[in-house]
Amino acid sequence: MRQLLIVFLLVMTGSMALAEDNRIDHRLPDAPELAQPGPHAIGVRTLDLLYTDRPDVLTGPDSRYDRPLKVEVWYPAALGDTAPGGTYPDVQLANSTATVTLRGQAVRNAAPDPAGGPYPLVIISHGYPGNRYLLSPFGEHLASHGYVVASIDHFESTYENKLGFASTLANRSPDQLFVLDQMAALSEADDGFLAGLVDAEHSAIIGYSMGGYGAVISAGAGLSDAALTSGMAPAGALDALAAGSEAYQAAGDPRLTAAVAIAPWGAQLGMWDEAGLAGIEAPLLVIGGTQDEISDYANGIRRIFEGAINADRYMLSFQGAGHNAAAPMPPPTEALEQGGPGSPYEHYADFVWSNVRMNNVTQHVLTAFFGLTLKGDEGMARYLDLASGPWTEPAGDRDWPGFGPRTTRGLVVEHLPASR
Repeated sequence: MRQLLIVFLLVMTGSMALAEDNRIDHRLPDAPELAQPGPHAIGVRTLDLLYTDRPDVLTGPDSRYDRPLKVEVWYPAALGDTAPGGTYPDVQLANSTATVTLRGQAVRNAAPDPAGGPYPLVIISHGYPGNRYLLSPFGEHLASHGYVVASIDHFESTYENKLGFASTLANRSPDQLFVLDQMAALSEADDGFLAGLVDAEHSAIIGYSMGGYGAVISAGAGLSDAALTSGMAPAGALDALAAGSEAYQAAGDPRLTAAVAIAPWGAQLGMWDEAGLAGIEAPLLVIGGTQDEISDYANGIRRIFEGAINADRYMLSFQGAGHNAAAPMPPPTEALEQGGPGSPYEHYADFVWSNVRMNNVTQHVLTAFFGLTLKGDEGMARYLDLASGPWTEPAGDRDWPGFGPRTTRGLVVEHLPASR
């Protein structure tokens, strides 16, 4: 009987430990200052949007269709007597048919807190493939600091629904700007949980990988002639994104006040030329790992940072990190069972850096960058003016505001002002 009791207790203890896994709200003891949660409780809801009458580039030149876009929205909430925290069930695991449950601080369908609003809008755009939860640590964190955050499931580009790459090329930026429009409209409506909650005039996009490609386009860098003739999409499919075209100029949204491109894909293949990158005028934050094997740090990611000459821009580099730098949430427990190429684990993890460590550093920098650019808080500038010298120098111990002793190792921050 005693042996059965011991086994039962061991099983229950293991189950309770497992129940605490897959958290998206981890903060390490060495997390920088602004990675700590903000003053707001967090609510979360899921919206189903429909982007109607879009060109269907995967079917044919004259085909059109409606694009369903599921959006996860985090926002400052009034919890009353409700305890913070909740789950995100049935989240698709990358490179797998399995689903997982994530855990965090947000309360599903909580009442919004209008007291500090309206709040600036941040749109999150995942990679190819990905989903709206891949960058969820940023969603919860920014909501706690007084932002409404809308993270998109890009149709034909998710784990469950990965179709031709041409769809991602053609739709990523339009999806982002459509969601900005929809969030603004929902805030302007007289009813609904977003009524009066969103300050769409101060909006930003965080894009990772192909989301970064879209963010660069949305921010003002139209595609080059080489991109249009690359053969990666059917003839004419990308014409509306061409630099200087009437369609591209008309699509630009002045409410987009800032952009963040994490491991942005495309510059290494010439998707933008110098004139295209010069079209970015909104403040820009570029983030990358110096060993990025997909987007090419030296010839791709840095080219965007250096080429956006008309933008006040910052760059955060994780020395030694690959394409999974900064953005992906920690690998779910279910992803730890198998490594190797194409495994769930390798979709999330970096070979050098801890995901939680990178998430925490990025949360800190995002909070400073958006505080400065979206909220006009000049006090946040001191967290960003951290020039470290040439990026090739080993990044050692520096005295940076918000960072503890020895916690700046491997990090480089650069700042280039707009030339105009």
